[in-house]
Amino acid sequence: QVQLVESGGGLVQAGGSLRLSCAASAHTFSSMGWFRQAPGKEREFVAGKNWAGTSTYYANSVNGRFTISRDHAKNTVYLQMNSLKPEDTAVYYCATGAAPRWNVGPAYGMDYWGKGTMVTVSS
Repeated sequence: QVQLVESGGGLVQAGGSLRLSCAASAHTFSSMGWFRQAPGKEREFVAGKNWAGTSTYYANSVNGRFTISRDHAKNTVYLQMNSLKPEDTAVYYCATGAAPRWNVGPAYGMDYWGKGTMVTVSS
């Protein structure tokens, strides 16, 4: 059982930046990813990275603005979010899974999920 705890959410103006963190309770040899769910919408994939760090994936809507990174020593994955837009407003979740399916929601092949952190981008 792996517990994931997200942090770093908050309120930011459009064009601003935030960095989300997700700390895992144990080392995982699985891929890790970030997902988000806006009010009234389905959960969607944002960014993912395999354990080795050799493959990185982004949703088209965030490509070029968001960066996912991992620190194995700290069992932590980050999401650097730049040039934020009001449409980025959502609850952001991190998750880990041995067999990720980045384009198949709502589970996306993830085994464990965090409880989420709220990001609000004002216009």
